[in-house]
Amino acid sequence: MERTGPRDPETTADEAAPEPAPGTAPEPAGGDAPTAPEGRDGTRRRPWVRPLRRTALVLALLLLVPLLAAGTALRVNYMGDPADGTYTRDRDAMWLGHAWVDGRKKDSDLTALARRLEDTGIRDLYVHSGPLEHDGTLPESAYPRARWLIDAVHRELPGVRVQAFLGDVLATEGPDGMRLTRAATRAAVVRSAGQVLDAGYDGVHLDLEPLHSGDRDYLSLLDDLRALTRAEDARLSVAAHQIDPLPALHSVAGLFADHPKWWSQEFFGQVARRVDQIALMSYDTAQPLEGTYGGYVAQQTSLALEVTPPTTHLLMGLPFYYESNPSHWGHAETVAAAVRGVRLGLSRTDADRELFGVAPYIDFAATETNWEEYREGWVNP
Repeated sequence: MERTGPRDPETTADEAAPEPAPGTAPEPAGGDAPTAPEGRDGTRRRPWVRPLRRTALVLALLLLVPLLAAGTALRVNYMGDPADGTYTRDRDAMWLGHAWVDGRKKDSDLTALARRLEDTGIRDLYVHSGPLEHDGTLPESAYPRARWLIDAVHRELPGVRVQAFLGDVLATEGPDGMRLTRAATRAAVVRSAGQVLDAGYDGVHLDLEPLHSGDRDYLSLLDDLRALTRAEDARLSVAAHQIDPLPALHSVAGLFADHPKWWSQEFFGQVARRVDQIALMSYDTAQPLEGTYGGYVAQQTSLALEVTPPTTHLLMGLPFYYESNPSHWGHAETVAAAVRGVRLGLSRTDADRELFGVAPYIDFAATETNWEEYREGWVNP
């Protein structure tokens, strides 16, 4: 219970000044140091306590009010009804784990996958086939069963493409990782892309993280990869960071954290213009409520649509997994909320966008609930 009056909660009974006896004259000023004025309850008042409390309250409000305002804005962004027709265009994609190309998956698994994908909009499979080495090279031993998978998918799922999902950690926030500043490393990544295309893949899906906004070396790498994939009549796709929910937020975040997290909307557009497909990883948002998460996805969808040219296929990621930690609250980041957010953003920004879809991440962590919410919200709303 909060104390009343001017009592300082850190003051002890031993520190309280004794009251003078009735009729006793005040103690004359002399050699003793002056004492603080007494409160009504007999304790000494500390004049610095009240200003300190006021300062603490002001600082708390300065932090809390913007957070509450942002959460309210996102919740409002989740309100309303999606427009008619804002559902699958049969242009969805899905990330698959490494087990599909390292020998762990068998014919029966492929049959089950084909059955699972029937009557969905999934037409691209991003199959983890790396990781790349830090120097950009890729050992062929990383994907020994790629030919089996590609042939089986083409046979069981006509019209579905298999893209090699290649990634690595970048040395942007630590001493270890790939360094895109090195021309030799970028050239090796291009050769690795050619290597997987020679193995029969229909495209290359690149996921390099953490990638800071404005990275010119990354854009140069994409230019070189696009020249290769066009010559091979293959697809080039990338996994993309989220876009600044507030202007220049990535710059502000970079002042306080090693990982700025977001890309500027301008940089997202620069990347989108260099690829065939761009998949925004709209999960791990730290949103604590389903309503604010859905509103955040709606906002991200609108921001991405505004700068993605209609000739580039835009995909919004769906969280087909469950975790509970400060960056991803499983009770909030549901597939149902993500899908509704996608539909709201699409409705408000470009409801007729043809090259648009969603991308579940990832097959080995998916639950039946994830699949049901995807089908009910996006495939058959």
